[in-house]
Amino acid sequence: MSTHAFDTSAAPTVCPFMPVFGAPQVMFVRGSGTELWDNNGRRYLDFLGGLAVIGLGHSHPRITEVIAQQAATLMHVSNLFANDKAVEAAIKINALLAEATGEIGQVFFCNSGAEANETALKLARKFGGRGRHGVISAFGSFHGRTLAALAATGQPAKHEPFFPMPDGFRHVVFNDIAALEAAIDPSVAAVLLEPVQGEGGVLPADDQYLRDVRTLCDERGLLLMIDEIQTGFGRTGEWFGFQHAGITPDVVTMAKAMGNGFPVGATWAKRDIAAVFEPGDHGSTYSGTALATAVVSAVIDEMRSIDAPGLAAKRGDYLTARLNDLSGIASVRGRGLLLAAELANGRDAKAVYSELLARGLVTNAVTATSLRFAPPLTVSESEIDEAVAIVDEVLQ
Repeated sequence: MSTHAFDTSAAPTVCPFMPVFGAPQVMFVRGSGTELWDNNGRRYLDFLGGLAVIGLGHSHPRITEVIAQQAATLMHVSNLFANDKAVEAAIKINALLAEATGEIGQVFFCNSGAEANETALKLARKFGGRGRHGVISAFGSFHGRTLAALAATGQPAKHEPFFPMPDGFRHVVFNDIAALEAAIDPSVAAVLLEPVQGEGGVLPADDQYLRDVRTLCDERGLLLMIDEIQTGFGRTGEWFGFQHAGITPDVVTMAKAMGNGFPVGATWAKRDIAAVFEPGDHGSTYSGTALATAVVSAVIDEMRSIDAPGLAAKRGDYLTARLNDLSGIASVRGRGLLLAAELANGRDAKAVYSELLARGLVTNAVTATSLRFAPPLTVSESEIDEAVAIVDEVLQ
């Protein structure tokens, strides 16, 4: 397969990658803030942020400095031992969740959002016990590509190539409390939801729906697990998306923006819930490496210093207003700087995305008729103006 190869001196004649992503249209070689440059030296505005990962912008100087310093100091020891950076990062995550929930919790570090959800799913099974291992999630949801996380994902087309899927998972209509209640039986241990369905089309959960789910979980003795992998760390205008509804989850999963591009994830649970795990129940060779957790600490410190949630809310309002002014946009949905613009007249979003990319603006077609916008939280109003002008040119 050669469709992935690029015209560079180092490009192979046969693609060296497994064909799971499709042929890329651009090869990026450098980034700074909201800007990217390809291998031909062309500049782009990144309004996808690595799929809501680059919250602080590309090549953030403080994060770069911390990576270099920590790599020269200590990168990894096994989990037979502690390291100071993991302890520091866990304390900071617990502090964020304590502020958001009023609860004391504990953290497990991993390498990705899928692994964070795998941890939550194993925790739910251990909490429920034999015969009470079921997890309810929503149609349209996305929770990862590992088998259990994929089984929790409410997109049947993604299951088809990998049958039989792990059992114990069922899906209900999103934002429909009656459908969720009807799906509960004695085998169910937990409910897993996103506060905004990112890959499902940037669809926010209704605040009252999440409050009703919390009440229902309390009544039935179920865990409420919230997937904050795309929404966490300021993206929606709060530190975590569930805060808009004023609820307290039992378990929170996170990744993406917590590393600003460095691969890291985490699962947080209330202390009494986390206590069902015992040594040997779960683990990861790279859980809490000094390098990854030094980055997490630096990201949290920097986000606190700039009030990242407040910045996302302000810039999100501005981007929403500017997009809504365009005649080619039918509506804008989402929260903060996780937005989808529905194109007027059912226009083909993939075609528009390709044209935007050709003119130097990175977005993606999150549905057949809508574009996702998730720029760095540090995006400026002038960069938003530049991006919206490109969208207007293409739509006209």
